[in-house]
Amino acid sequence: MINANEFLTPAQARGFNFYAGVPCSFLTPLINRTISDPMTAYVGAASEGEAVAVAAGAYLAGRRTVVMCQNSGLGNAINPLTSLNFPFQIPTLLIVTWRGQPGLKDEPQHELMGQITDEMLELIRVAHAPFPSEASQVSEALDRARAWMEESGLPFAFVMEKDSVRDDGLNEPPREDRPTGTTIDFFEAGDLPTRVAILERVLALAPTNAALIATTGKCGRELFTLADRPQHFYLVGSMGGASALGLGVALNVTRPVVVLDGDGAALMKLGNFATIGAHAPGNLIHLLLDNGVHDSTGGQSTVSGNVAFADVAVACGYARAYRSETLEGFERAFADALKGPKPALLHARIAPGSMDKLGRPTVKPHEVAARFKAFLAAG
Repeated sequence: MINANEFLTPAQARGFNFYAGVPCSFLTPLINRTISDPMTAYVGAASEGEAVAVAAGAYLAGRRTVVMCQNSGLGNAINPLTSLNFPFQIPTLLIVTWRGQPGLKDEPQHELMGQITDEMLELIRVAHAPFPSEASQVSEALDRARAWMEESGLPFAFVMEKDSVRDDGLNEPPREDRPTGTTIDFFEAGDLPTRVAILERVLALAPTNAALIATTGKCGRELFTLADRPQHFYLVGSMGGASALGLGVALNVTRPVVVLDGDGAALMKLGNFATIGAHAPGNLIHLLLDNGVHDSTGGQSTVSGNVAFADVAVACGYARAYRSETLEGFERAFADALKGPKPALLHARIAPGSMDKLGRPTVKPHEVAARFKAFLAAG
């Protein structure tokens, strides 16, 4: 058994200083110490998949990241690990607990995952090793993990057994109480705009130093067709992860960050709203383009007609939220969001459908990630 600092101090010396995760009792000592240490950043995510996406954004912004989760929660992380980290070649250090380890008594819900944890990591091509439980093992283990990630561009996992780390208590700073955000409507008579018309306005109005992150599906495809720029990140997988990735970026840069989200994707990871509101980055604008359907898969209806996204955002801690239903209303709302308090959500009702000559990104995902990372590093 080691104490938390015997892992975190050498990890910090190797640049691992941004953590995201979902608690597990096995992880309590590491999470508590990470939260308590002002030299490390920790984002407590609403789900394991969200934590992976947040860490991916932080990596793109220049941080070396760690994601901590229970092995049962590994199931929630498989989608971003395989459709975000793998194609975009985004490494992160995973610390996955081994609940349900064969031969140890544990709760029944962990039995199956305990038997297949190693196989699951191997299946999704995540190299892994036992978590170092002796102080003398830590530096070498971290060096091996870092070398693998630098060579492969892929995640590496430590599998943590019970009682690997001693708990030294929690010293969590209190969260700042903030005033309730404001909801502003820009409603006027007119037709619902198309998504491509909205994207044209975004390209025209967004500052030239803004990072644009487009959700998977036709949103990213239309953005690419209109203009392919180094500051564009096309999330071709990991549905629902755009806003979490945007949070990871926004927490680590000063430039504006604009997330282009969809109603189906936002509904899939609605917990992202709460995490964004809690961390309240002052440079993040979350544009939710709501056409009421899954446009990329045949136009099946979503349930967005029943959801007051702007009210949800304010309830979750966004500083300001807007609603629009016309192109003119969107322009006015976006202009106000750019200069107003943030994080801000703009819920824009749009018409279903997409542009006639719709292309697909021809830049490979790992090339998109590399140039986006270079853009963010440029200041």
